[in-house]
Amino acid sequence: MAVEARIASKSRASAHPGPRDQTSSLDQAAAVFTEVRSRLFGIAYRMLASSAEAEDIVQETWLRWQGAERSAVANPAAFLTLITTRLSINAARSARARRETYIGPWLPEPIDTGADPAAGAERGEAVEFALLLLLERLTPAQRAAYILREAFVYPYEQIAEIIQLSPANVRQLVSRARKHLNTDRHEPIDAVEHRRLLATFLDAAQEGNVTALEDLFAADVVDASARVRGPDPALTGLAS
Repeated sequence: MAVEARIASKSRASAHPGPRDQTSSLDQAAAVFTEVRSRLFGIAYRMLASSAEAEDIVQETWLRWQGAERSAVANPAAFLTLITTRLSINAARSARARRETYIGPWLPEPIDTGADPAAGAERGEAVEFALLLLLERLTPAQRAAYILREAFVYPYEQIAEIIQLSPANVRQLVSRARKHLNTDRHEPIDAVEHRRLLATFLDAAQEGNVTALEDLFAADVVDASARVRGPDPALTGLAS
């Protein structure tokens, strides 16, 4: 009878784990989650281009992992990746539905890359992709006004001085840029131009060398304006 009582007691303990067992299980879940956390953040960050939103997605993934039937999960890393991807897709769709606040794929916000090299790599990829879209969908003037305003928070008056337009025109450029980023417009991309813009942008963002970025935008706007106007007839006559 005593043996049967002990067996019954063990069975009840297995069916209803005590606080110590639950703590151990949660510690194991945390260890598994920590191993893939950087990857999960990278997935969300690439899709949403926002470190704050990516952190929210990662936190929500952790909460769902806590509540999951973990003993039935054969591949925890794949399971967590799937949750993160689905949550990120839902968040992106929700943002697109809010047309009054969604401004398209814009430049990812800065994050502390020193503490997490993997996050730094993810941010670099996101910035490279964002600038590629800006080259595809915006004119040089729109691109200059948009980046200086949205990424570096320049006043409209200062942007106007750089690209030689009125502040009112700069406001229109930024507004049109936001609209164009929501379209499927695809202009041919010059790989050299893309690399030059990426290098100059990163130098301005990381080292504070905004003068080089301003000079690049000013030159691009002048060159684009010259192409639209065509060659000066007086200069053409002198050349011949």
